[in-house]
Amino acid sequence: MINQIIIEELLEKEKEAVRQLLVESYQQYEYEYKNPQVWKDYLTNIEASVDNPNVEKILIAKSDDRILGTLQLFLTSEKAYQRPELQIFSPIIRLLAVHPEARGRGIAQELIKAGLEFAKSQGAKALYLHTGDKMQKAIRLYKWLGFKRDQKKEFYNTDVLVKCYRYDL
Repeated sequence: MINQIIIEELLEKEKEAVRQLLVESYQQYEYEYKNPQVWKDYLTNIEASVDNPNVEKILIAKSDDRILGTLQLFLTSEKAYQRPELQIFSPIIRLLAVHPEARGRGIAQELIKAGLEFAKSQGAKALYLHTGDKMQKAIRLYKWLGFKRDQKKEFYNTDVLVKCYRYDL
């Protein structure tokens, strides 16, 4: 049973716990990678993201002092993806993750709501996120929350279409 969910900014002492949570959360996608080295590189990048100097804010969801979820917020597409050509100058959510044992309890929703509040506090007109087809449950959640697809801000990562969703504020 999960008690009250608290959303806070990540503290330095919590970085290792968030790294572990990210790995455990994204582990479900390992089977989608035919090349084990590509999967290993993906996990390495996810772990390193906690120390990304371009991240504006990392939020965590806690209950009873246990970290159950996280998301990262960036201010532009250049900072989020090194893709200035996308011309996104509004906050972007990256690496939303909820521990597998804590899913289905509204944690992702609370993190996204906090992301929306952050975007509003920045005077932004929209909040963006990018995802792939393998994350169907997440896409359903984004649509349910009111995110709309923005094909003009999509890109390919090797041969995979990275879809864009936007929430207008």
